[in-house]
Amino acid sequence: MASKASSEAPAPGFSVPVPALPKLGRTWYTRGALYWLCRIRTAVFFLLVIAMLGFFSLSLYSGFRDILPSTARAVWDGVQVVASCVTFVWGWVTQRRGHREALLDPPSPGETYRAKRDHSRRAPGLVALGRGLVILAAPVMPAFAAYVAGWLISWVAVREYPSEVGARRWMEEHHAAP
Repeated sequence: MASKASSEAPAPGFSVPVPALPKLGRTWYTRGALYWLCRIRTAVFFLLVIAMLGFFSLSLYSGFRDILPSTARAVWDGVQVVASCVTFVWGWVTQRRGHREALLDPPSPGETYRAKRDHSRRAPGLVALGRGLVILAAPVMPAFAAYVAGWLISWVAVREYPSEVGARRWMEEHHAAP
């Protein structure tokens, strides 16, 4: 019989194995180099997503902007700059509040996987719906992109994800004295 891998064995002082979390695996428990590589990979991915969204938004907005008269362009550009700054902060604050609430009642490992599965099932339908709405949103796409950028940067910059807190609490609940 093969021995258990160290990541599948119960953590010292615990009678249950360390649960794996989506995108982090079991690295969240020790928070070693592999954990930080996973976090950096996520941050770089979202940085690329933000860059592509920004490019797309500005390209779409410039197509809308070209149909405006020159005096209206200057005013509308100023409005977009102010709106983008406000929505960036709004996205940041919204995510931080949501994160704080999620830390108060963090999901268990099972709930984390169910949420990930449900999100994966809903995403294709939301993408199809978004394609039609994005054309209507051309005049405000830079502000929308700023909101998303603020939300994503805030999400990536947290010290600890709610799923990690939930997994730690789950392990404490299932701890049995040896």
